[in-house]
Amino acid sequence: MSTPAHCRMMARYNRLANRRLYEACATLSDEERKADRRAFFRSIHGTLNHIMVGDRVWMARFEGGSAPLGGLDAILYEDFDELRAARDAEDARIDAYAAAITQPELDADFASVSSAGVRFVDPLNQLVTHMFNHQTHHRGQVHHMLSDAGLDPPSLDMHRILNPTPAA
Repeated sequence: MSTPAHCRMMARYNRLANRRLYEACATLSDEERKADRRAFFRSIHGTLNHIMVGDRVWMARFEGGSAPLGGLDAILYEDFDELRAARDAEDARIDAYAAAITQPELDADFASVSSAGVRFVDPLNQLVTHMFNHQTHHRGQVHHMLSDAGLDPPSLDMHRILNPTPAA
């Protein structure tokens, strides 16, 4: 079960892991980021955009709005610098949401409508956990594609990102 503290920790990890991943991606050329690497969303750029699409869909639902239209493979930003700036803004949005969430909200059922128009009712704590797991899953794909591109990808281990200093 998720708690507000767990959500805040995951939001912080998400922000820091994204920052680290985007720093590595920035060392590649635009052509390398957009190269077809036979991934589900084809490229590093496509996968980074997909993570953004997923986050925007879930955050819109959580905030009581409508999920943005477009496919899960939508390229929201062709320009990497614009995508990176949007990622920073979306991570701040997720941080703010996690900072304000309460245990009663997490414990309650949450109604949402899928992109296919099907209504679901799920515990909010499962949906928030899903959003964070979705991010981690696709960051792992980008991590692999960075290796494929010849880079030594950064560590995305949560415990080392959140606690980078060795014990004395």
